[in-house]
Amino acid sequence: MTHAAQQYIDLFRSAEEMICRHSVPAMNASRREAMEAFSRLDWPGSKHEAYRYTALAPLMEPDFALNLNRLQMPANPQDAFRCDVPNLSTAVYFTVNDTPLPATHHLLPEGVLMGSLKELAAQHPELVERHYGKLARWQEDAPTAFNTAFAQDGVLLYVPRGIVVEKPIQLVNTLRSDVDFMANRRLLIIIEEGAQARLLVCDHATAGSTYVSTQVTEAYIGEGAVFDLYELEETNARTTRINNLYMKQAASSNVQISTISLTGGLTRNTIEVALDGPDAELNLSGMAIADGQQHVDNHTTILHNAPRCTSKELMKYVLNDEATGIFSGLVKVQPGADKTISEQTSRNLCATTKAHAYARPMLEIYADDVKCSHGATVGQLNEAALFYMRQRGISEAEARLMLMFAFVGEAIDTIRMEALKDRLHHLVEKRFCGELGQCKGCKLSN
Repeated sequence: MTHAAQQYIDLFRSAEEMICRHSVPAMNASRREAMEAFSRLDWPGSKHEAYRYTALAPLMEPDFALNLNRLQMPANPQDAFRCDVPNLSTAVYFTVNDTPLPATHHLLPEGVLMGSLKELAAQHPELVERHYGKLARWQEDAPTAFNTAFAQDGVLLYVPRGIVVEKPIQLVNTLRSDVDFMANRRLLIIIEEGAQARLLVCDHATAGSTYVSTQVTEAYIGEGAVFDLYELEETNARTTRINNLYMKQAASSNVQISTISLTGGLTRNTIEVALDGPDAELNLSGMAIADGQQHVDNHTTILHNAPRCTSKELMKYVLNDEATGIFSGLVKVQPGADKTISEQTSRNLCATTKAHAYARPMLEIYADDVKCSHGATVGQLNEAALFYMRQRGISEAEARLMLMFAFVGEAIDTIRMEALKDRLHHLVEKRFCGELGQCKGCKLSN
């Protein structure tokens, strides 16, 4: 057992009563078992195949502060922070570290629930107990087990059967502390039969401290439901972000998932989607722009468990300086999942010789009548294209920016919210120019 794990095992044993007291039965039910699983698993190191290029154990050695006693944070993002993507009217909700803030009144349709998981679990215990901890693989994955043991609150999004939420919902997560801090958040999403919703999750961090955030998302998408999930990361070089998403799609559901990493330290995204009903559709895209020592790892699993399902996956990385990008993607077609259509693509651009890209696309097919493909490329900027552009009076620096921008454009264009798509094109352009890629009007005071 590593010291990085043992210190949190000891902390849990000494503070279990306090942790449970400041949470709800639905979250406490699996807490002790999750810690037992974590004690068995330990923080993964480089010898753990799924974390071969992203060893977490060394990152967890420091003694990070946790807000187990649920002290009120002085920050007020409603006053200090404005993050409303221009031309995109959203219903905005805030979380500081791992504490959801009381929501101002939003005109969401009647019956839709959006807010503190702890508070809503107390009001609707049967709803949360039926879904919480049922998808997340805390028995097998150490970060998920750790989060299940320590998370005391989170956010619930519930859309009842047949309800269409026209207004996009935006969740702004802010890391803010005067000391090195760890936040453990949960996100529970329940989109019932025939319902529709769009959720934009923005992650930010203030300067000055070192942060670790773990987040586990469980998402249930009902029959014929339509759901978009967009995750935008704009943290800093001193932030470690471990994000695990587990999703289950019913028959004829349609889902768009996009993960965008613009700035950060170390990012690990684990995404597992099970297409459990016939005719379900999934479009999964990701994009990362990394420089300095930035590290971005996307680990995805798509399970085709039913016939006539379609999945399309596209991951694009632009890596500069000594940045590292990792993609490991598995598409598994189970017996009986005939008429499956699946396409998996990973494209990596290394702008320097010191940048590193690792790609491992995988297919496991146990059905006969399927159409599946996968591929991965790692390369540098097209020198012929650079030469052509310079001949026409474009400077080398500008030509490089133009080529990199064009490279990631395909991933941005998969987004189904036009205003968000337009804004991301602008943010990416700013990012390539070396500017801080923040939404217009965003303010984070240190």
